[in-house]
Amino acid sequence: MAKIKVVVVDDSALVRSLLTEIINRQPDMTCVGAAADPLVAREMIRETNPDVITLDVEMPRMDGLEFLSRLMRLRPMPVVMVSTLTEQGAETTLRALEMGAVDFVAKPRIGVSSGLQELSGDIVDKIRVAASAHVKRLPAAVPTGSGAASAGGHAEPPRAALPRVSTEKIICIGASTGGTEAIREVLMPMPADAPAIVITQHMPPGFTTSFANRLNTLCRIRVQEAQHGQRILPGHAYIAPGGHHLRIDRSGSNYVAVVEDTEPVNRHRPSVEVLFKSAARVLGPNALGIMLTGMGADGAQAMREMKDAGSYNYVQDEASCVVFGMPRMAIQCGAAHEILPLSQIASAVLNRLASAPAGVRHRI
Repeated sequence: MAKIKVVVVDDSALVRSLLTEIINRQPDMTCVGAAADPLVAREMIRETNPDVITLDVEMPRMDGLEFLSRLMRLRPMPVVMVSTLTEQGAETTLRALEMGAVDFVAKPRIGVSSGLQELSGDIVDKIRVAASAHVKRLPAAVPTGSGAASAGGHAEPPRAALPRVSTEKIICIGASTGGTEAIREVLMPMPADAPAIVITQHMPPGFTTSFANRLNTLCRIRVQEAQHGQRILPGHAYIAPGGHHLRIDRSGSNYVAVVEDTEPVNRHRPSVEVLFKSAARVLGPNALGIMLTGMGADGAQAMREMKDAGSYNYVQDEASCVVFGMPRMAIQCGAAHEILPLSQIASAVLNRLASAPAGVRHRI
């Protein structure tokens, strides 16, 4: 089997050396080049034709985002961003994911050598996933609206208010690799009076606050990082904080968010499994489940438990996924009622809520 060819682009000689060593230790990949800046990288890419690029966000001579934008317009290929754990770094990383980067690695600000070695397993896993990811060409201009009104190119026209009874429903979303943009596409069409939405996206600490804030500027619903004990209300979306599980519980007649720092589940914290199991136990038929793009199988079995408890579930189809791992496993578990392209999921959910059918429609 041919090895995965990787080009490392980073202005730090130490980081280039460490990433090269980590990559070359793997039997299934090889570092075919390491560039100190994007201009050198451009020629290296032409010469080596890599399968994956790791790209530093902050680069000399040409900004990492500018290089990514040009790359994804002219020669789309899988890119794993290397970002710093800062607020500015988080914002830049989210913009990179919007431009088409497959995933990112958060390098430590201090103790870079030991920190990257500790992250080596995560780094090579993300490179492997990126090598088989579905990468799309970036359009000539990427919308960068700063509010729901300016984001009209993505959002659907305003909808009539949903029936009051439907606000008892809670929409539960799970996602991993490629999920930040998939979640945005699901949330943006949601009207201000949509049912509550609870989300677990695999993401490390330091990034989910920026992720929630970014979505909040684009959506008609209010999007925020979940806080322990807060009520789960219609018109709001709650994102699991990086490094913490999020589950749903009941307090009297109210649904509340439970944020906890317990052990990883399926190697993840936050874990989709934790959220979906709580939805099966607490919400039953008041849940709507959505499984979006992501690697692995996190949440698949729990989504089947949601279905068995009365939830109605949507799974993203393979063609529109960056990585089809989690959706594929959910389908194999028999958890899906409908398998849909990403562009159709929000409208399917809203149409179901508006019509409130008595029976269950199966499309698989």
